[in-house]
Amino acid sequence: MYDASSLLAVAVQEFNARGYDATSMEDLSRAAGITKSSFYHHVSGKEELLRAALSRALDGLFGILEERAAQQGTALERLRHIIFRQVEVLSSELPYVTLLLRVRGNTETERWALARRRAFDASIASLVAEAVADGEVRAGVEPSLAARLLSGTVNSIIEWYRPGRPGSGSLPGEVVRMVSEGIIPPA
Repeated sequence: MYDASSLLAVAVQEFNARGYDATSMEDLSRAAGITKSSFYHHVSGKEELLRAALSRALDGLFGILEERAAQQGTALERLRHIIFRQVEVLSSELPYVTLLLRVRGNTETERWALARRRAFDASIASLVAEAVADGEVRAGVEPSLAARLLSGTVNSIIEWYRPGRPGSGSLPGEVVRMVSEGIIPPA
């Protein structure tokens, strides 16, 4: 028996495999093993599914910014917490975040999601700027570039991370450590 939540999971899997634009309601109903009319009984269409999937990923990310540890402490402590939690959210919501990172702005829903992602990145850039001003991050670091590199580092995890592999549980801490300490020692 399918409900809106289980149909969403099927849709996200299909969107990630085929691409949103290339996935039809016929494809979704076939993947779910139900008729198109049964599918439409639960959702109004593809765009509703896309919005729900992207909202799930974005709500996870924006929820991090509302956590106490993201709002209290030094800028660097808050930044480390946010990076740690971003990796956790990405790991726990992998298919949804993967879809979010693949949208290109072809629909109203995709443009909405991209605008929200830019707002999240702006929050990170602001926090980096605060850390630079406080002397917690190397002087001369460009906050917008640093925020993009940090997000790029975290977001690249969708390409290789697979749940359940050894070391998965320590991944958030390892990412924070490598971002904080670097990988290659200074010459």
